[in-house]
Amino acid sequence: MKLNPLSNRVVIKFLEAEEKSVGGIILTAAAQEKPQIAEVISVGPGKIEDGVLVPMTVKVGDKVIASKYAGTAVKIDGAEYTILPEDDIYATVD
Repeated sequence: MKLNPLSNRVVIKFLEAEEKSVGGIILTAAAQEKPQIAEVISVGPGKIEDGVLVPMTVKVGDKVIASKYAGTAVKIDGAEYTILPEDDIYATVD
């Protein structure tokens, strides 16, 4: 199944949390911090403002920093995705 976001929405998948601390201590699932870096899976066509389509600035495959708790979490085919407005993406990561 494929998610096709509408308007200025973006589908992202957060990358896995670190399982070890900087000092090498293995962290339990409860102690792991929710990651902020995600991969863009799908993007909508953009937002219409004043009758003009404003294109999206991110594209599929981009690594981005997004708000930890923004958007709507969905689970499809066993994978967890987040659907959020492009405004909740703060930066791209090179």
